[in-house]
Amino acid sequence: MQHAVGAPLPPPQGPGSGPVGWSHQAQHPGPPVPPPAGPPSRPPAGHPGPPPAAPQGQGWSGPAPQHAPVPASRETTGHIQLPPGRPVPLPAPPAEPGTGSATLAVLLIGPAGAGKTTVAKLWAARRRVPTAHVSLDDVREWVCSGFADPQAGWNDQSEAQYRLARRTCGFAARNFLANGISCILDDAVFPDRPVVGLGGWKRHVGPGLLPVVLLPGLEIVLERNAARSGNRRLSDEEVARIHGRMAGWYGSGLPIIDNSTYDVETTARVLDDILARSLASPPAW
Repeated sequence: MQHAVGAPLPPPQGPGSGPVGWSHQAQHPGPPVPPPAGPPSRPPAGHPGPPPAAPQGQGWSGPAPQHAPVPASRETTGHIQLPPGRPVPLPAPPAEPGTGSATLAVLLIGPAGAGKTTVAKLWAARRRVPTAHVSLDDVREWVCSGFADPQAGWNDQSEAQYRLARRTCGFAARNFLANGISCILDDAVFPDRPVVGLGGWKRHVGPGLLPVVLLPGLEIVLERNAARSGNRRLSDEEVARIHGRMAGWYGSGLPIIDNSTYDVETTARVLDDILARSLASPPAW
């Protein structure tokens, strides 16, 4: 097994001596141990015997060797400067069908059970360029002790954790894009709360954020929600209420995908086509 070669080691020091500038007594305090009594033993015939002992104080007494610093390489860390994340500007229109190699930030909006996370993951994984997926619900659940679940009641604590998670997602998206990695975020943004919803995302990510609404029929949403477990599963009444509020996106000017009859791959392909049109003619929002 080969090891990385660095600067050479200094020459060995004299017997019993420690590092340069440290005496043996400094490492082992106390009186020196006297040699054993009696005449020294003679080596057997024909044996040259041990080499003569060096006079006291000899050994490696020169100055500590100076080594040139090892230049940074691709196998070392800590030398890559990451550009800071800034508000995302509008990307240039693609020169080929679909989003191609464009670096862009996408916000996928929809009610619980619309399939946002599944579609976002597939769309990100199928792109030819580096693309990250960030889900607001996943980031909210980074809080373990003291997690304020909105299902238990929307209050100041759950509102604060939601805002903190959205800001964290915004920071992540800006940093990804500043380093050449596209990002798709997903969140259940309500059209009747523009300040904390779509407006908040625009503040945290930038004017180049491209929102798309995923809105299947109520029956499909109820069916998908029933297959969920844990705190991701909502009551039918809550799902119906959220879905009704999402209907406000019709007439907003944002692109809407009704994926009631689409599988995941078809929905991801339709999403890419819509994003390509949004790059050519960004929606006013």
